[in-house]
Amino acid sequence: MQDIALQPGQILARGVARHLRLHDFVSVEEFVPVRGLRMDVFALGPKGEFWVVECKSSRVDFTSDSKWQGYLEWGDRYFWAVDADFPTELLPAETGLIIADGYDAEIIRMGPETKLAPARRKVLMQKFARHAASRLQGFRDPGVSALSGPC
Repeated sequence: MQDIALQPGQILARGVARHLRLHDFVSVEEFVPVRGLRMDVFALGPKGEFWVVECKSSRVDFTSDSKWQGYLEWGDRYFWAVDADFPTELLPAETGLIIADGYDAEIIRMGPETKLAPARRKVLMQKFARHAASRLQGFRDPGVSALSGPC
């Protein structure tokens, strides 16, 4: 598979998703919990836990992101995913850290756990399932995506 069409953040997201699979997490990339927020990787763990992972490909990419704190309330843990050359001292110490490339990743620092409220967890579980199913259907039958509305 060539990475020609993938942006640097998407390449990191792929490595993160591959690594999280080893921990029995499934994930959706570019997940929108509410209008105005788009998570790079939203992962669902084996015990129903949600992890939010924001992928940053450069210092400029990180410093231009002014809404990352808005993602904290949408997961049980929050992580940054960056490549090995990223200046990690820029990242808040109270968040998780993943070093990634397009093929794998390593969790360097576990993000602190902040449990989601049960009502929010239920809504996110339904959105996650619908989003994943819709994306799968789009791969299986690309013509159907033009017929359907948003999830």
